[in-house]
Amino acid sequence: MADLYSSIEKVTRLTALVKGDMFALYDKYYDATSENLFLKDLSDKQWVVILRDKSGRLKGFTTVAMWQRRIEGRPIHAIFSGDTIVESENWGQRALASAWFRLAASIKAADMDIPLYWFLIVKGHRTYRYLPLYFHEYYPAHDRETPGAMKQLMDRLATERFGAAYDAKTGVIRFATSFGQLKPDLATIPEKDAKRAEVAFFLQHNPGYVKGEELVCLAEITSDNLRPLARRIFSRILQTPSELVAIDAD
Repeated sequence: MADLYSSIEKVTRLTALVKGDMFALYDKYYDATSENLFLKDLSDKQWVVILRDKSGRLKGFTTVAMWQRRIEGRPIHAIFSGDTIVESENWGQRALASAWFRLAASIKAADMDIPLYWFLIVKGHRTYRYLPLYFHEYYPAHDRETPGAMKQLMDRLATERFGAAYDAKTGVIRFATSFGQLKPDLATIPEKDAKRAEVAFFLQHNPGYVKGEELVCLAEITSDNLRPLARRIFSRILQTPSELVAIDAD
């Protein structure tokens, strides 16, 4: 696998060329989308983590927004992940996750006393598998019940963001018209993956993923809740001010 390089860039500073490259990559893997729809969603985010190869070609990205909310009188921060795609030839790389946790650590460092969560909506089993790969506890999960407080927080954030499209009973977002869904060949789950407990759970709880339906997920981002690789990155950034990302808005 070729070496990839990551950068964290503010959406407001992206050039039209970069945005066009992002959409071209997204359109390669998703149906039921358009450049206008993609750009509208992008404009609602604050950052994008971008992957490039040594020649500078775009190889992947994930868009990010940070929400500040008060839940029952207490402040929280939530990182919302939007469109995410990596070229199939680069699946398994770690550069994207490393940069994402650098951004997460920077948000946490801005106020260590405020709980920080990852609010993720999932329309593909590969994305869902990021949760068990990097977190000890995340919800919903195949091996534990979702605590009441976490469920309430998931419902609150999802309802605020997606309104009537969110079904609190199932934890799934269903739009009247798909806002993007995996192309059929990518939506097909390989037999080796279908046997995984977390993938079987995802399929059971979001069978409509092939139509662009999205499962609402949540994980608290703390050093203790991160698995070793993510914890090393997150903790190192927290302890190294020179590596923190400036998170102030333009």
